[in-house]
Amino acid sequence: MTTEADHQGQTLPKAVVIGLDNLVGIQTARILAGHGVPVIAIGDPSHPFCRTRVCESILHVETKGKALIDALVELGPTLGEKAVLVPCSDEPVVLIARERERLAPWYHVPLPETEIVETLLDKDSFVEFSQENGFPVPLTITLDSREAAAEAGERLSFPSVLKPSARSPRWRSQFEEKGFKVHDAAALLEVYDRAAPYAEKLIVQEWIEGGEDCLYSCNVYFDATSKPLVTFVARKLRQWPPVTGQSALGEECRNDEVLDTSVALFEAARFRGLGYIEMKRDIRTGRHLLVEANIGRPTGRSAICEAGGVELLYTMYCDTVGRPLPPNREQTYGGVKWVYLRSDVQAALRQWLQGDLTLGQWWASWRGRKRYAVLSWRDPRPFWFDLLAAIRDLAGARGRSFVRRLSMGSRSSSKS
Repeated sequence: MTTEADHQGQTLPKAVVIGLDNLVGIQTARILAGHGVPVIAIGDPSHPFCRTRVCESILHVETKGKALIDALVELGPTLGEKAVLVPCSDEPVVLIARERERLAPWYHVPLPETEIVETLLDKDSFVEFSQENGFPVPLTITLDSREAAAEAGERLSFPSVLKPSARSPRWRSQFEEKGFKVHDAAALLEVYDRAAPYAEKLIVQEWIEGGEDCLYSCNVYFDATSKPLVTFVARKLRQWPPVTGQSALGEECRNDEVLDTSVALFEAARFRGLGYIEMKRDIRTGRHLLVEANIGRPTGRSAICEAGGVELLYTMYCDTVGRPLPPNREQTYGGVKWVYLRSDVQAALRQWLQGDLTLGQWWASWRGRKRYAVLSWRDPRPFWFDLLAAIRDLAGARGRSFVRRLSMGSRSSSKS
């Protein structure tokens, strides 16, 4: 592949992708490498996604705490010129924001002020910020004790959703779900007791009625003057795990209310860098309410922007290093789709067992132009190793968990 660097006879500054061993990381590395950007990645070499061939090198470094910063400082003098730091999960974003002065000699850090990072990433403070600035959020209560959970059960209408204020590594090690839907006060206490040991703080929000296709997102990139250079709106079609999981199939769409709210919120925060807002349309009222924000990093569905012809990540890179911006920065609403095959097969199978999806409908949902999250004919090894890992999971604890979810779906279908 001929790169921009080949045409101009120069080497582009490197990008350091932190978290190659997750879905966000492998997509980010591929997108940047596709533009000729030399990529150094940090991740667990045993992970399927680290089988990629697009990286210049892959370093095995702990991505939490002081070890990450020490490793980046050690790497810095070997880079030749300042590299762009691209964290691919929330923990490194916060860490880099706090340690940016130590990293400044060797790295570009396209992040807003640390206070803004911490405010927008913490779900509790994000709700408070949104309310203070007049943005729509569902009723939210912070749970700092079991007594608070019991009191919340008396105030809330149900169903509601309980989730961590920030998903820590402890939470991720225990739960695939981002949160848990609860249908009454007793269930709220039961789930609180199960979840509290794995979260520093829990919140409970009133549930926004609507299906998975009512969940909209807006990916953005804002420059150092808080000007939006790229925006891109999409929505979920399926997710896994069910109810409160992550996108398995999404599509580009137009929703000006989501776009305008997202841009206004980031402008109010004097934001800089990559951002993502998720909103859900309440089918009872038609109103869109804020669900969460991800900031300072790409997201799982950042790649749908590139598939739709909008260079989100490359715009971030060019703006950060002072290069001319790419021309393709405006969404044209062509309806492109994004699919993570592994998760979508699980989600679709469960819906089929529930009687909510036929095989014909599943096939029809894949029609049209699309981008695969992991499958790539130019870089096939991550997909095949991910598939092998999925097969191994089915034989272990995760497989038993998956079967339980499917059986629950089958039982609920038989009762309906």
